[in-house]
Amino acid sequence: MAAKKKGKSSFMKKVFIIFIILVIAGGGITGWEFYKIIYQPNVSLKGEKSTFIYIPTGADINTVKNILSEKGIVVDINSFGWVAERKNYIDKIFPGKYLIKSGMNNNELVNLLRSGKQVQVKLVINNFRIKNEVVSLVGKQLEADSNQLSKILNDREFLSQYNLTPENAGTLFIPNTYQFNWNTSAEEFFERMKNEHKKFWTEERISKAKSLKLSEAEISILASIVEKETRKRYEMPIIAGVYLNRLKRGMLLQADPTLVFASGDFRINRVLNIHKEIESPYNTYKYPGLPPGPICITDTRAIDAVLNYEKHDYLYFCANPDMTLTHVFAKTYEQHVVNARKFQQELNKRKILN
Repeated sequence: MAAKKKGKSSFMKKVFIIFIILVIAGGGITGWEFYKIIYQPNVSLKGEKSTFIYIPTGADINTVKNILSEKGIVVDINSFGWVAERKNYIDKIFPGKYLIKSGMNNNELVNLLRSGKQVQVKLVINNFRIKNEVVSLVGKQLEADSNQLSKILNDREFLSQYNLTPENAGTLFIPNTYQFNWNTSAEEFFERMKNEHKKFWTEERISKAKSLKLSEAEISILASIVEKETRKRYEMPIIAGVYLNRLKRGMLLQADPTLVFASGDFRINRVLNIHKEIESPYNTYKYPGLPPGPICITDTRAIDAVLNYEKHDYLYFCANPDMTLTHVFAKTYEQHVVNARKFQQELNKRKILN
């Protein structure tokens, strides 16, 4: 295969050289002038070693020339156009993100652009609260239309075929670092996320979710609450066990992070009784069961903490009054009240009022 490609490349070079010789012979252009047009450096980046250009989907040769001209990348745009036309780049324009190096000649530049060898974009999906933050990230770093992606993630009928709703569509995203072509569309991004979600949810994870009588989305929703309850990874399975115990008994979850989410004010450090009166389906002090969607784009370690929860008899927990960001757990409400009062007294002592 490699030999065939090499042979074809060699043949094309010979055809190109023969063509140029004929042009020179017929047009009066000197060999030196011809050499300069093709091989003399024509990319100047004003002291920079390299830069990126973005060729949009549907671009024609004039679009490419305008991009190169407006950014001041090409010294002589006419000579670039001459080489591009004769190397048939006008019929082989591929969209994408391309690394342009200072000192490139027209031949190198045209070969790069018509090869379609673009530089991929690293997209980090992590530490997001809501799906719209992911939509915004995609719109900023990829060609994908953020409005179109938002429309997809809010299309109830479309999402239903994947057992998703506009409320829980955020559970589709599996936090990770991904590589994308810059010209990825909104539809292609959704498809990629769906495939990554499918890869994460192995048969073993699906089996564990079924044993808890929860869907994949419900596991992620509960995991999002667990994630926002503690920064200590070792506590996650314990806290997951508390919430699962409460769900089994039909108790309200009464999860403070859901009140923070419902309020929309993520700066809250101390949940007060007034927050418990917020009218929202995310208020787990008012409404039983799980909220309709996740309160963050859920970390995979939190999901696994729910699937591998610790079995115990705890029904309550509150922050540790020693302020170590750990928690104290209780089996009875009476003991929980004692623990909670100690923590509240410490907050008052430190004048942490909101």
